This record gives sequence, structure tokens and C-alpha cells, in this order.
Amino acid sequence: MAYVSSNRTTTLGLFNRLAEIGKDIAEAWHAYRVYRQTLSELQALSVRELNDLGLNPSTLHSIALEAAYGKQG
Repeated sequence: MAYVSSNRTTTLGLFNRLAEIGKDIAEAWHAYRVYRQTLSELQALSVRELNDLGLNPSTLHSIALEAAYGKQG
């Protein structure tokens, strides 16, 4: 049986930790905006245009996820 424990210790002050949290929130917001914009633009295409690109309408969400977050969903 394996047991893994991870404790993160840091010597950053409160201001630095808050700045890191703000940076993480800004990055998450940016990725979400990329996802929404990509999905919106793909959904605006007709089925024929999607076929020309080799895309299926059922895969649009996973394509937008990959564009924003770098992973397939």
C-alpha cells in the first residue's frame, strides 16, 4: 500500500501570496475567455464549413477546451 503526502511550505509574505492568487485568477479568466471565444466562433460556422475543416459539430466543445487549456475533454 502506498501513501503520498504533499506539504507545500513557502516563505512568501501575505502580499506575495495574494499576488500569486490574483495572477492565478487572471490566468484562469483568460483561459475561460479563450474557451468561450473559440467555442463561439466554431459554433458560428455552418455544418458545411465545419466539414470543410474536417470537424464534426459534436467535437466543438473538446476542440475549444484543447485550445484554451491544452487538454482534451
